[in-house]
Amino acid sequence: FKSQLDYIPTLSAYYELSRGKMVDLEWAYRFGRSYIGDSLEEHYEKPYRGWLRYSTKDIEARIGLQKISFGPTRILRPLAWFDTINPEDPTGQTEGVEAFRLRFFPSNSLALWTWIMKDVSDTLSYGGRGELSTSLGEWGLTYHQDPSKSLQMIGQSNIPVSGPHNRLAIDYRYDGFIGLWNESAMIKYDRLELDMITVGADYTLPISNGIPIMTESMYISSKDNTSTSSKTFTSFMVSVPIGMVHYAMFISQLDWDEKRTYNYLRWSSTYDQY
Repeated sequence: FKSQLDYIPTLSAYYELSRGKMVDLEWAYRFGRSYIGDSLEEHYEKPYRGWLRYSTKDIEARIGLQKISFGPTRILRPLAWFDTINPEDPTGQTEGVEAFRLRFFPSNSLALWTWIMKDVSDTLSYGGRGELSTSLGEWGLTYHQDPSKSLQMIGQSNIPVSGPHNRLAIDYRYDGFIGLWNESAMIKYDRLELDMITVGADYTLPISNGIPIMTESMYISSKDNTSTSSKTFTSFMVSVPIGMVHYAMFISQLDWDEKRTYNYLRWSSTYDQY
């Protein structure tokens, strides 16, 4: 039995410079402990957020320790490059990254991102993203170049990458009678290439207040000059709202190569002031 306790005090402030222009900031510190049974497994006290932002109707510039996350997938996420979001975590918290991020909105259907990030060894990496919304769906194109020579664990699957590398990804989402999406990413370094492709779909069953169901499948391929290896995963998720307070979620994940199934059941209750 595993349990976790987190406390994140947060300070936020903003100042309106003029009509349509604003400066705001956020600072947060995270205190946490996790237990296995009665034994303390881990405890931590560390900065969680610390950023300053300038925003107008068309531009948003943010610098400091912040959350950077994108992509439509929920569980099997090729684009989990800079976040640690876990669907098994009911709080949806993620570690932040030290970065300067600039977003430009030339129209209601187009958004352009660019960023510069600093890792623990003070190496700077950079990248950008474009998002386009059309009647056929929402599209995204992302690129990141990292010159760091240290070993990194990338993505939700903690794929080890050592040395300078490039990342390129495309994603798509369509919201209709059935929601459909795709994330495809490539990480290339030295003589090795990693390809990750996820396709997913969701639908809300018209039962009671609605029961969302979802499935995703991910294919991972690793290629070098002499060999190729691959893995395939499939996940299923069912969410059941129970009244105004309670929420039940069941996730099942299949590893087709290892022929193993992992199941997760979560019951969460949120108490707010109504």
